[in-house]
Amino acid sequence: MFLEKINSPADIKKLSVADLRPLSDEVRAALINKISKAGGHQGPNLGVVELTVALHYVFDSPRDKIVFDVSHQCYPHKILTGRKAAFTDEAHFHDVTGFSNPLESEHDFFTIGHTSTSVSLALGLAHGRDVCGGKENIIAFIGDGSLSGGEALEGLDTAGEYKKNLIIIVNDNDQSIAENHGGLYKTLKSLRESNGKAENNIFKGFGLDYRYLEDGHDTEKLVEFLKSAKDIDHPIVLHIHTIKGKGLPYAEKDRETFHAGGPFNVEDGSPKNKGESGDTTVYDELVSLLKKDQKSVILNAGTPMALGFVGKDRDAWEANGRFVDVGIAEENAVAMASGVAKAGGTAVFGTFAPFFQRVYDQMSHDVCLNNSPVTFLLLAAGAWGMSSNTHIAFCDISMFAHIPNLVYLVPTTREEYQAMFRFATTQKKHPVAIRVPRVWVSGGKADTTDYSILNKSEVVQRGEKIALIGVGQLLHRAVEAAKAYESETGKPVTVINPKFVSGLDEEMLNSLKKDHSLVITLEDGEVEGGYGSRVATFYGDSDMKVKVLGLGKFFDTDFKPEELLEKYGMSVENIVKMMKR
Repeated sequence: MFLEKINSPADIKKLSVADLRPLSDEVRAALINKISKAGGHQGPNLGVVELTVALHYVFDSPRDKIVFDVSHQCYPHKILTGRKAAFTDEAHFHDVTGFSNPLESEHDFFTIGHTSTSVSLALGLAHGRDVCGGKENIIAFIGDGSLSGGEALEGLDTAGEYKKNLIIIVNDNDQSIAENHGGLYKTLKSLRESNGKAENNIFKGFGLDYRYLEDGHDTEKLVEFLKSAKDIDHPIVLHIHTIKGKGLPYAEKDRETFHAGGPFNVEDGSPKNKGESGDTTVYDELVSLLKKDQKSVILNAGTPMALGFVGKDRDAWEANGRFVDVGIAEENAVAMASGVAKAGGTAVFGTFAPFFQRVYDQMSHDVCLNNSPVTFLLLAAGAWGMSSNTHIAFCDISMFAHIPNLVYLVPTTREEYQAMFRFATTQKKHPVAIRVPRVWVSGGKADTTDYSILNKSEVVQRGEKIALIGVGQLLHRAVEAAKAYESETGKPVTVINPKFVSGLDEEMLNSLKKDHSLVITLEDGEVEGGYGSRVATFYGDSDMKVKVLGLGKFFDTDFKPEELLEKYGMSVENIVKMMKR
């Protein structure tokens, strides 16, 4: 056993090069132990085990600084840098996060969960090293489709005129989350097929030194290859071919499914939580649009499964240009959507809400300034979205609801979403964004709202003195709190579903002044700049008391939705107490 003696990279250096093969096997076994029982990013980590072992054998972390792009391939790195118990001992599985984290170890330099950032971050470290008189190696570790992101290309461009030590490891596994898209990956393919000798070399085109290694799982060759670049005095790209999912045949074959996921049976890869099934509401509406509207185009940025497009069905729509995956390049997709709409097509761009944070300028300038009627689907925002601090989306309302021309809709039920989507994709006056719920609730009947009447709220029930305004999924909590309050006091209160968060129903809000003295707003987004803040501003010069409830401006992480809402005072019990004061 080798791994039991490895508590830091210094311990790896005590081994012979021949020992690195069995050590890699033990690291992979520890990795499989955890991801099969607790889930996580599977394929990306399985594919870089040998490369990570060799990296720590050759370089001197933390003096030499390694920056992992996305960092969802840093599990082997964590195992080798004093955190192996989080992979070998089930009692410690939750001791570490799924991404690099400086709070965990001196070997991690940034908390990173989004793609295409490593080269730029490494360049910054290199310039910082230079002005501080350092001599260490700076290493950017990039792969899994991240090269398609604009920031990665900007970083490579800047690196092309840098003059000192910078090592860029391109982990080429011929895969993003789904398959790779773009001419760049055709270039990588030709480099792989020519053993790095193809004349068309994008890295040399940027002015960078370049070397290629075909077998990224041969530890002896990896050590020799990495040593050739250690302490180099100029930027270099080390292009290394690896196999995503290496070590599990089904993960190697089905790389998209085994990019990330929940617990699985090691024997055959079958999921342990077989009762879970994905909802098809978003997908069904998109396919219906594609079939009804021959001018419609669905755009995505490397996350097709988020919209339900997988397998042969996706291939068919891609083949006729109706489903376009631009790879991890959200800015490009949003600008393209504006072009599709301006040309007379029906454009829909959808991806996970945390990634919309990357496209603020394109939404504001390329789409909204031009009033292009694009439909945006923001998936997994708020408390019921992702729970990692690298992937939360609590500021979407405060980010986007104030942009001129943008209509931002927040459904509370499946039926409302369906009505909103059909409105958004048939009207031609404005860009429309929809905050798509992660957890669906059925309203029991079709939504007949005329969404062309902008900013019109729905009064769910009418009462007196107190009004609860529940945004999106928080409407159900507002209804629950209203029932509890009436049960305890015998007094009915008003409950309102705003539906629009990009504007206010001023007529309705003014009407509340006649017989209401308290308005409480609830939203699972940041209070600061959110919908409730807009309501409070509206009532600012009146006698109406407004209490705004929402999430704080913090990078909350590893939370459960109910616990998060309770933390910020949005339990039903607390709301009722507030109403009684």
